[in-house]
Amino acid sequence: MDKKVFSGIQPTGRLHIGNLVGALDNWVKMQDEYQTIYNVVDLHAMTVPYDPAELQRTRLETARLLLAVGVDPSRSLLYFQSQVPQHAELTWILSTITGIGQMERMTQFKEKGEKSGQNIGLFSYPILMAADILVHRVHAVPVGDDQTQHLELTRDLAERFNSRFGETFPIPERITPEIGARVMSLQDPTAKMSKSDPSQASRIDLLDEPDTIRKKIRSSVTDSGREVSYDWENKAGISNLLELFSFFSGAGIDELEAEYSESGYGPFKEAVAEAIVDGLTPIRTRYKDLDEGEVGRIMEQNALQARTQAEASMQGVRAAVGLSPR
Repeated sequence: MDKKVFSGIQPTGRLHIGNLVGALDNWVKMQDEYQTIYNVVDLHAMTVPYDPAELQRTRLETARLLLAVGVDPSRSLLYFQSQVPQHAELTWILSTITGIGQMERMTQFKEKGEKSGQNIGLFSYPILMAADILVHRVHAVPVGDDQTQHLELTRDLAERFNSRFGETFPIPERITPEIGARVMSLQDPTAKMSKSDPSQASRIDLLDEPDTIRKKIRSSVTDSGREVSYDWENKAGISNLLELFSFFSGAGIDELEAEYSESGYGPFKEAVAEAIVDGLTPIRTRYKDLDEGEVGRIMEQNALQARTQAEASMQGVRAAVGLSPR
């Protein structure tokens, strides 16, 4: 377990099954293989208009949910990004070797800027993302397709820094989950499930009650046919449900496809809903059992450890760039 892995999640809106399938389940499994560092990236959440009281609430809820899902603070370094100032310090240093053209090519800046207005933080946050990874000298990062561009920027900045100032950072590799890297919206299976979607029916939150889950699955958008088959080109909605069914039931997609191919969509959706209800019930139970005060103490203790670890890394960075003696 010599290799370090880093990943972060924004405390904006409630976590949903897309977060669980695409990232968090993988976070839990990686605790057995790597030194895992996980972040509630609250500084990233400030790049779009927000309510301070709501941010305070959602950052704690996010931490609580991560613990409920199975992130173990005795095995993983879980903390709030804002409590470790070395993230911001390294961001500034890396920004001095980042080209304007590189940042202008970041597709998420264009997409988010159109929705919520452009600002310098939104423009430069991929550099903060790179600093999040590099400040801990991380070896690998789990990313979905939508984050590939940001990881490539991180790798480029690490190589550029090493070339200019001497070998300092490992070049982080990509880890991609075998299935479920992209869970699609229940109302538009051509779009990724998202916390920012104004339609509550588009996603299943991890804290949704069983009847809410059943209702959302029943109303999920599919095609006009009745055959249950795994075909993303012609049956995106059904294919999305099959992946979710496979994840929560543990059965293979081929097995589920064969069992429900002639059942019609009604019975199939009922079975999908029950599998999701069964899978989320333990998470919801653990969440309710977690005391907010204890969660806050865990995050503060881990932030202290993270600051110590990040500071050791930054001492080498400062020496390399001439801000302190070698």
